[in-house]
Amino acid sequence: VRALIILTKIQEECMESSCNCSHEHYCIDNIPIFLDLSPEIKESIMDSSDRKKYKKGEIIFTPGDYFDYLFVVNKGRVKISKTSAMGKEQILRILEPGEFMGELSLFKNSVLTNSAEAIETTEICIIESSKIRDLIMQRPEIALKFLQKYTERIEQSEALIEQIGLMDVEQRIANYLLSEIDRNNTKNTGNEYEITLPVSKGVLASMLGTTQETLSRKLSVLQDSGFIKLKGHRKIVITYIDGLRNMCER
Repeated sequence: VRALIILTKIQEECMESSCNCSHEHYCIDNIPIFLDLSPEIKESIMDSSDRKKYKKGEIIFTPGDYFDYLFVVNKGRVKISKTSAMGKEQILRILEPGEFMGELSLFKNSVLTNSAEAIETTEICIIESSKIRDLIMQRPEIALKFLQKYTERIEQSEALIEQIGLMDVEQRIANYLLSEIDRNNTKNTGNEYEITLPVSKGVLASMLGTTQETLSRKLSVLQDSGFIKLKGHRKIVITYIDGLRNMCER
């Protein structure tokens, strides 16, 4: 029912605003799994899809929802999270443009157990799972690529569980900062590395399994210890990278 409401709303918005809802396959072009498909196949997939825009803070789906669709982030970013009975949120991952969610619907009928929320203005492409399943029957290697992506997410979840269970907050912060250096291929400038946090400190705190107040306090401790310098709300300069590495290994 929720899925039908969403799709009906998309169609109404397109008719009212006379928006360009032609079946472009640019969403498909954003997904590495589909890069080598022919333009005709991409067009066929997008013929059975729709687009929807979400404002910052708008909910895309919640636990208990059922969708038989693949959601592709075309623009913006989406946080996938779980919330405990006590109201504590744990962010599982942040989806960037080109990443997708709802892939389990391709292989089994299942009810969603996570929440998805736009953390900035976001555009989602909604593709019918049946269309992807038909494609998989023609191109079985695509199923292997989905399986590979799902395996990566399992590894990320296991790493998150390990961090929260075995590392203290300072170690988790140090590990995150080091991973951001690697992920962004940050250049070394005079033995210093400047990174820009891709999310707010509130979101980062939830990702690391702590509170925003604790995160801010621990960042200040790292700064006082000479490991980092804080610049504004999101810029951090790593001044003693070996110190962070040693912290993660202790």
